[in-house]
Amino acid sequence: MTERIYNFSAGPAVLPLPVLEEAQRDMLSLPGIGMSVMEISHRSKTFDEIIGRADSGIRELMRVPDNYHVLFLQGGASLQFSMVPMNFLPKDGSADYIITGSWGKKALKEARRSGAVNVAATMADGGFTRVPGQGELNLHPQAAYVHITTNETIEGVEWKREPEVNDVPLVADASSDILSHAIRIEKYALIYAGAQKNMGPSGVTLVIIRDDLLKRIPDSLHTMLDYRTHVENKSLYNTPNTWGIYIISLVCQWLSEKGGLAAMQRENEEKAALLYDAIDATAFYRGHADADSRSIMNVTFRLPSEELEKKFALEATAQGLDGLKGHRSVGGIRASIYNAFPLEGVAALVSFMKEFERKNG
Repeated sequence: MTERIYNFSAGPAVLPLPVLEEAQRDMLSLPGIGMSVMEISHRSKTFDEIIGRADSGIRELMRVPDNYHVLFLQGGASLQFSMVPMNFLPKDGSADYIITGSWGKKALKEARRSGAVNVAATMADGGFTRVPGQGELNLHPQAAYVHITTNETIEGVEWKREPEVNDVPLVADASSDILSHAIRIEKYALIYAGAQKNMGPSGVTLVIIRDDLLKRIPDSLHTMLDYRTHVENKSLYNTPNTWGIYIISLVCQWLSEKGGLAAMQRENEEKAALLYDAIDATAFYRGHADADSRSIMNVTFRLPSEELEKKFALEATAQGLDGLKGHRSVGGIRASIYNAFPLEGVAALVSFMKEFERKNG
């Protein structure tokens, strides 16, 4: 197959076509270098320039202040579930975790291996359909940090604004909505995100960490699990994912040319509104998340029966609308419409939904 289909996968996810085309042109040899980016030394001047463009691209798009470090690590967000508490949860302290879905639960599980954890709120009893209100949070003023998942990919639930945590450091897993809209970096002490949703291919993990947090890290950590190692070596202590960082640099350029994160947010909200309007227009489809907590990245919904959901996903795939089957833990349908997903793809899904209901409703 040479024609591209509409890829609704939650990740690894759709990448911008101009980025793929530029990477394709330079696959065998970077201009003037004579080698692929996957062959050059990570200690070379050429790669210094590539990682420098990725760093500056993230900083410019997200308006990252000078007192924050931008790191390109490995191990995915799943390794960050462990690194965060290993670095910042003291033996005589505790951390607050706000649980709004499956990935927050995974982060909580790993944090408990390191020390005391307070569940400041959990939306589990309601089936993870929303984020909590400020008044529902049981935050400890002396907590080492507060951890949130900004967008729950599986349930399709997203924070529209950060919780107020006063002077306690706010830590966020932003894997599935980073670069999809503008945020105030100053509200966060640490943000981490797997690249494979909005930034690039799998295999790179972005970490943005405020400088003062480094003083809290104990000296007993293994070298690779210590954030200071990666700050001091500018993400080059070990061989990084050179190809992935190269793609991130191209994605940042693509986003900048589109008008930055404010322009990207407008596009994303337009795509999500088109799909949610189609869901709300009929009783045949039922959205999972509450209206005020709906994700603009991962649209989750149900049909009248599991059999119809299976039929929906199979027939959609046959028509070039792939990756719509919901996560195995919750079922249903999930349409992931990240930054690079085109508006016409959402329109094609909406058209399919109307025809599917006409035949099966």
